[in-house]
Amino acid sequence: MLRGMRKASSNWLGKTIMAIVMGVLIISFGIWGIADIFKGFGQSTVAKIGSTEISLNEFRQIYTDRLQQISRQFGRPLTPDQARAFGIDRQVLQQTIAEAALDEEARRLGLGQTDDQIRQVIMNDPNFKGVGGNFDANRFQAVIRNFGYTEQRYVAEQRKVSLRRQITGTIGAGLEPPKAMIDALTRFQNEQRSIEFVKLDAAQAGTIDAPSPEALATYFEDHKVQFRAPEYRKIAFVVISPEDIGKWTEVSDEDARKVFEQRKDRLGTPEKRQIQQIVFPNVADAQAARERLVGGLSFEDLGKERGLSASDIDLGLVTKSSLTPAVGDAAFALPVGEISQPIQGALGTSIVRVDKIEPGKEADYASLAGDIKREIATERARVKVADLRDKMEDERGGGSSVIDAAQKLGLTAVTIDAVDRSGRAPNGEPVASIPQGLDVVSQAFNTDVGVDNDAISFKGGYVWYDVLAITPSRDRNLDEVRDQVEARWRQDQIAARLKAKATEMVQKLEAGGKLADEAAAVGAKVETATGFKRDDSPAGVPATLVSAAFRTAKDGVGQTAVSGGSEVIVFRVTDIVDPAVDAASDAVKKLKESLDRALTEEQVASYVNKLETDIGTTINQAAFAQVTGVNQ
Repeated sequence: MLRGMRKASSNWLGKTIMAIVMGVLIISFGIWGIADIFKGFGQSTVAKIGSTEISLNEFRQIYTDRLQQISRQFGRPLTPDQARAFGIDRQVLQQTIAEAALDEEARRLGLGQTDDQIRQVIMNDPNFKGVGGNFDANRFQAVIRNFGYTEQRYVAEQRKVSLRRQITGTIGAGLEPPKAMIDALTRFQNEQRSIEFVKLDAAQAGTIDAPSPEALATYFEDHKVQFRAPEYRKIAFVVISPEDIGKWTEVSDEDARKVFEQRKDRLGTPEKRQIQQIVFPNVADAQAARERLVGGLSFEDLGKERGLSASDIDLGLVTKSSLTPAVGDAAFALPVGEISQPIQGALGTSIVRVDKIEPGKEADYASLAGDIKREIATERARVKVADLRDKMEDERGGGSSVIDAAQKLGLTAVTIDAVDRSGRAPNGEPVASIPQGLDVVSQAFNTDVGVDNDAISFKGGYVWYDVLAITPSRDRNLDEVRDQVEARWRQDQIAARLKAKATEMVQKLEAGGKLADEAAAVGAKVETATGFKRDDSPAGVPATLVSAAFRTAKDGVGQTAVSGGSEVIVFRVTDIVDPAVDAASDAVKKLKESLDRALTEEQVASYVNKLETDIGTTINQAAFAQVTGVNQ
């Protein structure tokens, strides 16, 4: 890149451009990049809201936790690039600043929360209640640990959340959507329409003779821009990634077996048991209940006596690790049908019974060896990738092209003679030699011949690329695209005829004609669709027709084009059902709840925005970029 900058600034035009660029950069740094100098906070601070500073480490923890939560929902890790593409980085920053603003306001208002109040909030959280409906300390620890919290950190966070809710709850109190709004939205959502319609396609367009040479030439001249050859670029690139470099066949069975033994318990399927459990307040009650169970009383009947349903006492088919240690040890030592001795726990004494045992399955090395070896090979290759990256950068820094550098390092460079912006070759087919997911084409179209481009991150590795040549976009002559021009001319002829035919039919229908008669006259059939709503997708009814039907009055007629004009539909609205609004219905209640939330969120958002403005908010863009991986 430095070579490119020196080369670009070697003449008067380049020097002028570079002067402008540097001026813009200086201004940009003053506004964004080194805001900590001008805004009064250090490099280790991501943002400052009033007197509250969000440290770099604090924001990194929040951002990492959020990515891990989303990754668990997706079922796979989320990369920094993907997070930025989804806008998660900005969302987390905005949310963190909003929370800090509310914390500042809580301090200003002198709001507080005692330890007992926080304890009650946590113990009343349904997420932490056990089978008996009471707070389960073990479940509490398991849940917060799963979300990356320690108990101390979670309690501190809940204290802040509770104070924020005092503010937001006050702001949203009393907000209620107007009845007129609920009625209008309910009618809008639930209005139903019925139509009859006729589809006109190429069959109704009639015979279209081939165009004369003069007509085709005229059409081509009028639409020449549509047949223009795109810009093509010749590019070369080389990929260095663990996946490409790692050779799993070179991993020994000895190494693979070591990893297998370390993970054996996790790779296999654990034993599962169907378990019933009843919790008692003390050992004496539990022992007395056990004697009754041994005497013939069923678990279900005992549960009913204690006001418990079948689902309350049935833990389901569970693994040992999902239970508290004491209950797990006891339950997984019992044979089927036997009643356990009383089990002392943190929140009571329980008795369990095993209904069914589903044996575990031990992991088999032979079936997993290939995957383990590939993983080992990929991990080893990461070290080699780093070494090759450094060597590649050295070669590039010394002036070598991508192809020359690849040859020196024993790598294979890929050369594509011509590709357009969409990744297609001149024959219109996608270029097969570009790895799936590699966005090298758009990068190549944002640079120029001879520019030393930065490497692209790809699959844990890197891709270097050069633009070798550029073929500018140009007007094609008719002989090059005659078949395409004639096909497009024919499509336009069909669309024009169908449009005229549909307009004629609509005029006759508006004059009192019947759709069945008009359909018979053109050799088409009448179809119907009944009782559909705005968001419905009735079978055989295009979305454009549904939309057009809801823009047309009852008994009104209209037409709508489908597939770019290759099909036109003529329709009549035969019925409109304006639904009655039942305020007691579940649908209306859900709509009201949704509107309540929306109004509250809008009110709170306005309040927080005003707070941020009044308190004063500054953002250190450099620190933010460091956390979210922009500079990687």
